[in-house]
Amino acid sequence: MGTQPRSLRRLNGSQGELFLMGFPLTSAAPHLKFEKAVLGSYVGEELFYYLNVLFGSTTCRVEAFRDAASAMEQEKEILLEMIHNIQNSQDMRHISEGEREELNLTANRLMGRTLTVEVSVETIRKQESLLHATKMIDEIVNKLLDDLEDAKIRLMSLYGACTSDVPAGPIDQKFQSVVIGCAIEDQKKIKRRLETLLRNLENSEKSITLLEHQKSSVRQSCNSKQD
Repeated sequence: MGTQPRSLRRLNGSQGELFLMGFPLTSAAPHLKFEKAVLGSYVGEELFYYLNVLFGSTTCRVEAFRDAASAMEQEKEILLEMIHNIQNSQDMRHISEGEREELNLTANRLMGRTLTVEVSVETIRKQESLLHATKMIDEIVNKLLDDLEDAKIRLMSLYGACTSDVPAGPIDQKFQSVVIGCAIEDQKKIKRRLETLLRNLENSEKSITLLEHQKSSVRQSCNSKQD
């Protein structure tokens, strides 16, 4: 790119923060003042060089911003799953009804506060595929209560379409073609959501089995007392 213009320098000749026209490129500099200073002093190739460096620095910050937002998306998913698992854990069944009601209120409050945070990292030109994949998952989730076992089988077929491992069962070819059209970040997001849904289903099944076992034990105990 050639020799840097003299106004583009590192403070005191160090390897620290890069300065341009007296403004640090990595901080929230007053851009309007900076732009006026540059445009008023330089023209031609030198001006292009300054602006190109500024865009280069801004590109790094934009990517860091997207990475931070993606991390927040994952943290939201983790928090929601954590609250759900605690609320539906077996330990919640071993406390009094009043204590359980109090903890459920706390769980609902935390769930509500977590859901108020909306973070979305989108990829241009590939949103249609993501929306299609999300719709296919939502259609199954909306029918969970109608047939739990069928919903689990269908979700597993969707998950099989997202993993590079050998699937345990059949995979949904249509869903696979939709996922392939998504951005890499969105593919990971879809896979994480399916993993969370399958874990929650498994935990729900365990809770139902435990509850049925407890009811059976109570009935047997009552029958023994009557005999």
